[in-house]
Amino acid sequence: MEGRRYYTFRRNERRPEGLVGAGVRFFVLDSRSLDPEQLVWLRDELGRSRTDWKICYLHHPIYTSGRYTNAARVLRLALEPIFVNGDVDVVLSGHEHFYERVHPQHGITYFISGGAGSLRKADIRRPSAIMARGFDTDFHFMMMEVSGDSLYFQAISRTGETIDAGSITRQPAK
Repeated sequence: MEGRRYYTFRRNERRPEGLVGAGVRFFVLDSRSLDPEQLVWLRDELGRSRTDWKICYLHHPIYTSGRYTNAARVLRLALEPIFVNGDVDVVLSGHEHFYERVHPQHGITYFISGGAGSLRKADIRRPSAIMARGFDTDFHFMMMEVSGDSLYFQAISRTGETIDAGSITRQPAK
């Protein structure tokens, strides 16, 4: 990170006709030290980006069915308007020690994938109406692939079982 607490980088996409488009741009946030300077940076960077896919990732979730719902609500107040106005497609986080995919909120799909380093069985406290899929009984990892306007995802348990899979179709920027 070269001493930076937050930053952005881009991955191009290869298609049969060669390297085209802006592909995917990642926006890395420091949710442990969220401050006004970082929020302005995020708003400005999202506004400047003409990348097809905008994916933000941070440690703490802004939606969760686990133990950190109050902290998530506070982060959501600060970040969600910027995500929505900046045409973010996907937000990735951890902190909770389980897997959760949230039904799209304001056009954004949220994933929590924190069940690889430590396991807290039955840590999904209150499955909510916005939870599309949750898994808290074993370790897991995730895979994602972007191809054109589709993002394919798969969450896999320690034993190799697919616990969630699907695709997201990118919505055109506003």
